[in-house]
Amino acid sequence: MPLQNHRLEPQEYERNFTDIHPPFELLDTAFIEANRCLYCYDAPCTKSCPTSIDVPQFIKQISTGNIKGSAETIFSANIMGGGCAKVCPVEKLCEGACVYNLMHEKPIPIAKLQRFSTERAIAAQWKLFERKPSNGKRVAVIGAGPAGLACAHALSLEGVNVTIFEKEAKGGGLMTYGVAAYKVTDEFCQEEVDWITSIGGIEIRYNTEIGKDMSFEDLQSEHDAVFIGIGVGVARHLGIPGEDLDGVVDAIKFIYDIRTKDYADVSVGDKVVVIGMGMTAIDAATQSKRLGAKEVVMVYRRDEGEKSCTDAELDIAKLDGCSFVWLANPKEVLGANGKATALVCDNVRLSDTPDASGKRAIIPTGETVTIEADMIIRAAGQTPFEEFIQHSALTNNSGKVNTNRQQATNLKGVFAGGDCVNGGKEVVDAVQHGKDAALGILEYLKPSHKE
Repeated sequence: MPLQNHRLEPQEYERNFTDIHPPFELLDTAFIEANRCLYCYDAPCTKSCPTSIDVPQFIKQISTGNIKGSAETIFSANIMGGGCAKVCPVEKLCEGACVYNLMHEKPIPIAKLQRFSTERAIAAQWKLFERKPSNGKRVAVIGAGPAGLACAHALSLEGVNVTIFEKEAKGGGLMTYGVAAYKVTDEFCQEEVDWITSIGGIEIRYNTEIGKDMSFEDLQSEHDAVFIGIGVGVARHLGIPGEDLDGVVDAIKFIYDIRTKDYADVSVGDKVVVIGMGMTAIDAATQSKRLGAKEVVMVYRRDEGEKSCTDAELDIAKLDGCSFVWLANPKEVLGANGKATALVCDNVRLSDTPDASGKRAIIPTGETVTIEADMIIRAAGQTPFEEFIQHSALTNNSGKVNTNRQQATNLKGVFAGGDCVNGGKEVVDAVQHGKDAALGILEYLKPSHKE
């Protein structure tokens, strides 16, 4: 049976893809929660944030009614603090570090308080930062994702003129095209990009792909420095028979289609199998159910204790009715008439002791399990844009660009950050890479700089 669409009524799509973490509806609720904060000295919540947002400070400002000051505190550390408040796995970052957890009490809802301030700032277009006069320096940024936007904003603040080259029609990168639609809307992503660039000195050239519409060499020759924030490529292939059958799809492409098309125009199977247990896998599984799939099974070759998604994300999949097969390693995709019909997996067990990498070895038991499916979604990691990296002569490790602490590459005046460097971490990690690269670029642009 071919993949289906047009399954649900419009109001059902609206309900299924609405904000999964709605903001505070009453202002008083935000003030009450802000006043619960203990304002810890050497706060663990701040230490757990990759961008080092001063969490007690911004919460204290909320509790005293200084919402604009609170937003400035957040954005000074993380210019994408609005989006991060929606998509960050806070249960393993700031909220997970809250001391209330040690008291077996509910942690401070840091993400919702962060949304409380940042959404007001973005919606009202508060002018919280003043750009220095232009210094005549020109920097090119490849990619209008979190790393690129953070780098561009930090450079523009110091008077550098920045041009961002983005291959898509919209900015935001992963925020706009790579996460579940119920976490962050297209409208908010656009508002956030517009707010970040409203400081001035930042031009975004959309629908412009470096290496296709413009050469990397020309980019280098026309700018004083270059920042590469291209993210990662497509979902990793499994290398198993039958993977090329119709119905086997890439999780990143599947989510991209959901973010760029009408929900009713996105095809989904009746019986969907998702391979992987990371955030992208969870997003693919839950959105499959919300598009109308009757059954969604998530397959993972390790046990639940070694999943890469958080417990909170797993709970979303459970609540959406997804089922799980643990300790199952994909072996073959079965098909008929060129279409996928089932996934065969080896049943495995894990070794008692970890190897040098810290992971336990996967050992086949000799038995297999067959799961019927008319759609199989690959979400078992991602591969980098190796062709671009190799063409640009960037040194790399398995396709990930090598950089130093200032995010400088082996090429003079070329810096990089985000997923193309770390292989795919959180949005907040990409923002910090952008900040670090901006500092490195500013140092590089100084007249006294010597190579």
